[in-house]
Amino acid sequence: MKNTSLLREEKRATVLFMWLFYIVFFLYDIFYYKIFPLFPWIAEALPDTIWYFLSFIKHLIIICLIPVTIYFFKKGNPEKVKYIIVITYLVTNLVTDIYYYFGSADSYSSGNLVEVVIILFAPIFINKRFFYLVAWGLLLKYILVGVFIQDPVIFFPIIIVIIFGGISYILLHRILSYVKALTISYDEQLAGMVKGVIATLELKDPYTRGHSERVAEYAMSLAKATGKVKESELNSFYYACLLHDIGKVNIPDSILAKHGKLTDEEYEVIKTHPVVGAKAIEDVEEIADNLAVVYHHHERWDGKGYPDGLAGEETPLVARITAVADAFDAMTSTRSYRPALPFEEAYKRILEGKGSQFDPELVEVFKQVYPDWITISKQYAKDHTPREVHKHENP
Repeated sequence: MKNTSLLREEKRATVLFMWLFYIVFFLYDIFYYKIFPLFPWIAEALPDTIWYFLSFIKHLIIICLIPVTIYFFKKGNPEKVKYIIVITYLVTNLVTDIYYYFGSADSYSSGNLVEVVIILFAPIFINKRFFYLVAWGLLLKYILVGVFIQDPVIFFPIIIVIIFGGISYILLHRILSYVKALTISYDEQLAGMVKGVIATLELKDPYTRGHSERVAEYAMSLAKATGKVKESELNSFYYACLLHDIGKVNIPDSILAKHGKLTDEEYEVIKTHPVVGAKAIEDVEEIADNLAVVYHHHERWDGKGYPDGLAGEETPLVARITAVADAFDAMTSTRSYRPALPFEEAYKRILEGKGSQFDPELVEVFKQVYPDWITISKQYAKDHTPREVHKHENP
C-alpha cells in the first residue's frame, strides 16, 4: 500500500512540472525560430532545412511522451514521469546537436530556456537522485557537445548550468532540512500517541504489560535479519507491531483477565481483536502501510489461523514475522492462566511449529536471532524493574 498523501503530492508536482516543461519548451522554440528571426538584423542567421527537420523530429518525440506519461499516471507511478521526460529531452538534444554542428562552420546556438526551468524546478520533488540526474545530465550534455564540435561558445551554457545548479542545490538542501525536522517532530508525536494507546491497553490487561514493546523489538530484529523488509518501511512496521493487539480494547475485562480455559464463545470474542484493531488504525497513514501486521498476525502457515485462515505466503511477510515474535513473547510472559515458560522451552516450541504454525524460512532465521531476543528480553526487564523502595521507620 502506498502512502496516498505522498502519491497525491507527487502527482501534483509532476503535473505542474509537465505543464511548465511543455509550455516553455514549445513557446521558446516558437519565439526563437519564428518570431526572433523577423528582426532585420537576425534574418540572415536563420538555420537551414536540416536543422528544422531535426527540430521537427525532436518535437515529435517530446509530444509522443504525453501518452506514455498518462499511462504511468494511470498505473499509479507518477514518480517515473519526470525521469522519462528529462532523459528523453537530454538524449534527443544531445543527438541532434552533435549531428547538426559536428563538422559545421556554424557557431553553436542551440539549447532551450526549458533547461533553466528544469534545473530550478528540480528541488520541489525533494529528491536528490532526480536533482543529480538533471544537474549532471545537463552538464554532461554540453560537455559532450563541446568535445565533438570544438566550439568555445559551449563554455557559456556550461557556466549557466553550474550557477543555476548551485542555486537549485541550496534550495533542495534547505527543503530537505525542513522536511527532516518535520519528520522527526511527526515521529515523536506519533510515538507518544502510540505509547499512550499501549499504556491504556496495559491498564485494561496488566498481564500484557511490556508485551507490545518486546514484540516490536523481536519483530524488528527478525525483519532486519531476513533482508526482505525495506529500510524505508521499518519505521511503519515498528509502530504497527506496537499496536498489533490494539483490538483487545474491545474485549471485555472478564475474558481478558479470566483464570483458566476460555469457552468456545469467549475464544470467538478474542478472535475479533485483529479485525477491530485493523479497523481502528486503517486511517493512520504512517501505520496503515503495515495494516497486515495487526490484521493477520494470528494467521498460521498451515491455514488454521484467524481471522481469514490464510495459508503459506498468502499471509503478508510482515504479519508472518510478527506471528513468530508474538508467540515467543506470549510463551515467555506470565499470563492470568499460566506462568511464563523458560526461554529454552519457548525456543523449542517455535522450532516445533515450523511448517505448521510458522513460516519455515522465518524459523530458520529465528534460530540466528534467538540470542538477540534473549538480550532484548533481559534488557527490557532491567530497564523496567521497579526501583527499590527504602522504608524509614518513624522515630
